[in-house]
Amino acid sequence: MSGAGSSDGSGSSDGTPLTGGSPSAAGSPPGVRVEREGPDGAVARVTIARPQVRNALDAGAIASLRAHFEEFADEAPNDLRVVVLAGDGPVFCAGADRGWMRAALHLTPAANEADALGLAAMYRAIDMCPVPVIARVQGAALGGGAGLCAVVDIAIAEASAWFSFPETRLGLVPATIAPFVVARLGEGHARALFALGRRFDAVQAMRIGLVHEIADGLDGLDRAVEAALADVLEGGPEATRAAKQLIRDVRGADPAAAADRTARVLALRRASAEGAEGLRAIEEHRPPWWVKRGSG
Repeated sequence: MSGAGSSDGSGSSDGTPLTGGSPSAAGSPPGVRVEREGPDGAVARVTIARPQVRNALDAGAIASLRAHFEEFADEAPNDLRVVVLAGDGPVFCAGADRGWMRAALHLTPAANEADALGLAAMYRAIDMCPVPVIARVQGAALGGGAGLCAVVDIAIAEASAWFSFPETRLGLVPATIAPFVVARLGEGHARALFALGRRFDAVQAMRIGLVHEIADGLDGLDRAVEAALADVLEGGPEATRAAKQLIRDVRGADPAAAADRTARVLALRRASAEGAEGLRAIEEHRPPWWVKRGSG
């Protein structure tokens, strides 16, 4: 399916698409696990739990991810403060499930388009999540998996992880992920990576902006993710959301409109209870209330 990437198998050392493995069984569970932890359960861990197919995305997993992230959008600031997106097993996400892609061959054009729109809606739901989303990336992130790296706020990769956009090698196009990849990497990098389809390592991924941090080993990856979680929880719950929304609001805006919007947001935050608490905390040499809750 266009935009989802490769498939659920294993890849060669030269970066050709992953095509091994078996297609997902009919009626298999969606394969997405959600756990809550941290202060008042305000940290959500969303895990793609399909390690038998290298966490390749099928219709069930796509619908489940979309549903969970749409539900996150309705949670109050104190109830949800950060999300970690991960994949079970040795691979973060190998793109599209081969069985799902094969089934698309038998769909009508209208059904195929509806299927693709569901995939696009999943990425949009992640993009519109009101709190920061941190990706924990190990093994490989291919096609749609690399698209997940592009749509989250913070991507942290293990040093041996590798990435690719191999869709054209499958006769497909990285369509539904393209808006997020172009926004993250810029048109120049997207043109080269989409055309070449070759694999690249975590160092290059960080150089071009697909990931933000590289960690050595899985233990190091977990430590880096926990450190990022702790940093997010240092911010005020409402302020963190407002900062993320502000980026959306000024993206593509003309300078005058952006100036008006940013001045209005700053004025509102200064007058907010959180803003007052933050200033009082500085003056009183203590952490604000949300840091105390976050330390629990």
